[in-house]
Amino acid sequence: MAINWYPGHMAKTKREIKEKIDLIDIVFEIIDARIPKSSKNIDVDSLIKNKPRVLIMTKLDLCDEFKTKKWIKYYEEKGYKVIAIDLINHPNLNLIYNETSKLQNELNNKRREKGLKERRIRALILGIPNVGKSTLINRLVGRKATNVGNKPGITKQLEWIRINNELELLDTPGILWPKFEDQEVALNLAAMTAIKEEILDIEEVAIYIINTMLKLYPDNIKNRYNLTDTSDIVIVLDQIGKKIGAIRNKETDYDKVYTTVLKDLREGYLGKVTFDEYL
Repeated sequence: MAINWYPGHMAKTKREIKEKIDLIDIVFEIIDARIPKSSKNIDVDSLIKNKPRVLIMTKLDLCDEFKTKKWIKYYEEKGYKVIAIDLINHPNLNLIYNETSKLQNELNNKRREKGLKERRIRALILGIPNVGKSTLINRLVGRKATNVGNKPGITKQLEWIRINNELELLDTPGILWPKFEDQEVALNLAAMTAIKEEILDIEEVAIYIINTMLKLYPDNIKNRYNLTDTSDIVIVLDQIGKKIGAIRNKETDYDKVYTTVLKDLREGYLGKVTFDEYL
């Protein structure tokens, strides 16, 4: 089945971003380091005009850092300022503050020349669902300013959040694009919880994860589930079922296998992975 998920609030969010973009000084575009290509919204350029932009790669603790370095170089060569960050264990927020301080100095120098008062930077935070926007904001604020959850659709509307005297953020709901032309991109997004699970064929996503792991990180998945025979996907599923105790009436409980594979990937039990191959 073809995967697509573009609920009405996403179209509304895009309209509201366009309406407010003239208020914005800098854009923090958030992408997932595990899928640095698939998680980059193809519609962003049309939304933010020519505003200065920082590309923030989150989930550094879960990605393949060797591949991530290549992706950072790729985006830097395209002219992006890139910050890779582990928001859970080592949130080096100074990297973000340093960039906003540079821009604030430039902005306020221009305002002084025009005889205007200095003001704090207004930053727009945007990205696909469940990429870490709310976690980043809470880290910057130093308290729980927005709800966080390991599923898409937590943030429902645009909201201004004051960080300090120098920085104010406009938080936005996660947005995708109307149609996924590449179903591998769609499956990557589904695998990393950017798409509402209720609309997905969990079997299809889990088998995609297993096949991708066997291709890119075979030792990770073989060691996790004691796989000795990977010649056939049903044999692999049965081995996983045996390993995790997903047996019912002497038959493999495939639904439990599927949900376990998804959960293990998302929580890092399949190791540090990057599904987007470097171009």
